[in-house]
Amino acid sequence: MDTLMLSRLQFAAATFFHFLFVPLTLGLSVLLAIMETNYVRTGNEEYRNMARFWGKIFLINFAIGVVTGITLEFQFGTNWSRYSEYVGDIFGSLLAIEATVAFFLESTFIAVWAFGWKRLSPKAHAVTIWLVALSSNLSAIWILIANSWMQHPVGFVIRNGRAELDSLIAVITQPFAWHTIVHTVSAAYILSAFFVMGVSAWHLLRKQNISFFKKSFRLAVSLALIFTIVEVLQGHMHGGEVAKIQPTKLAAMESLWETKKSAPQYLLVIPDPDRERNLVEFGAIPGALSMLAYHDFSAEVKGLKAFAPSERPPVTFTFVSFRVMMILGFFFLVMAIIGWLRRNTVEDRPKLLKVFLYSIPLPYVASEFGWMLAEVGRQPWVVYGMMKTSKAVSPIAASQVAISFGAFVLVYTFLGIVAYYLMWSHARKGPADETALLAVDDEEVGYA
Repeated sequence: MDTLMLSRLQFAAATFFHFLFVPLTLGLSVLLAIMETNYVRTGNEEYRNMARFWGKIFLINFAIGVVTGITLEFQFGTNWSRYSEYVGDIFGSLLAIEATVAFFLESTFIAVWAFGWKRLSPKAHAVTIWLVALSSNLSAIWILIANSWMQHPVGFVIRNGRAELDSLIAVITQPFAWHTIVHTVSAAYILSAFFVMGVSAWHLLRKQNISFFKKSFRLAVSLALIFTIVEVLQGHMHGGEVAKIQPTKLAAMESLWETKKSAPQYLLVIPDPDRERNLVEFGAIPGALSMLAYHDFSAEVKGLKAFAPSERPPVTFTFVSFRVMMILGFFFLVMAIIGWLRRNTVEDRPKLLKVFLYSIPLPYVASEFGWMLAEVGRQPWVVYGMMKTSKAVSPIAASQVAISFGAFVLVYTFLGIVAYYLMWSHARKGPADETALLAVDDEEVGYA
């Protein structure tokens, strides 16, 4: 493999591994804030114990996310220096804002929250976790704005052979960015909700700490219901933005080769990119793709043949990624509705609990396939319509990238095993006597 392919694989491995931890940080921080707020509002110690229990999982997850995020950004200098040279004035500015504002705020208040259980009043402590949640999500927003600029570059001028920022307002207010933000953050909340529901289901099946995990389940299923509905509705609107801004991605998502009016959507398609056609097309829904793309059943949708072969994304990969994400999205909606309707008696429904338990990995799968769709569907462009990926790679030897790629895989595999082992070990043990632990903390503070 050449330098380009190895660099793409290394960045993909680093990105997808990092994104195993980001969504849980975003959603679990909000759930922790809700738990602490309920404790302040009601005085019920169980809510504080819930925040302590789920908070330990949150801290493990956050630590690995930070480590992998930092190494990810270094690759823009090592593997993608031509990209950084060409668009660094814009992309670098957005990453700098994220790091110096959101990330530092998040890291500071996580430390205050983690060590401030008995040093702060309950209200002040609850405020710190809300600030963590706010800054975590603000960090994600800036990263997604940067990524959206790569998907749809706006607010820049070409000067001295480089892209330079002309309007920060245009970059941060473009509709494509906010569609991406709502879609991605909603997916993170869904993942976090299903994680909490799945772990709660494991304990409820064993009749352990029923009141504790029933409350956890009820909080999580309410979050899941809200954001699965948001995700499905917003996904339809996001499809319209993709059709307008990235028509090649839309055509690849549906494996549509010929330009058609009243373009159908198929339940099953087997693409054959080599022959520029589909081997199998089953279950056509007339006009559905036109409606998805342009909100008009008779609208014309451009097929892949309307674009040069060199400007088409990998069709099969893009098509499969979209289908997996979409099918799982509707599954989460159905499960959230059922879980919410059965939330008061969920401990007496072992079959339903098993479905939630076995569903823990599925939001991770959906999120990763969503990112594959976004990034692979943009190819062959690193900045859509402006700079091709092949022009962005650093002028370095393939052997150098191969060595670093191998090191990344080994280190990340080790970190992943350790992280998920620690989280699962803590989750299986269930809540300790947090009141007693807090008393011990008091004694430690006194001795100090």
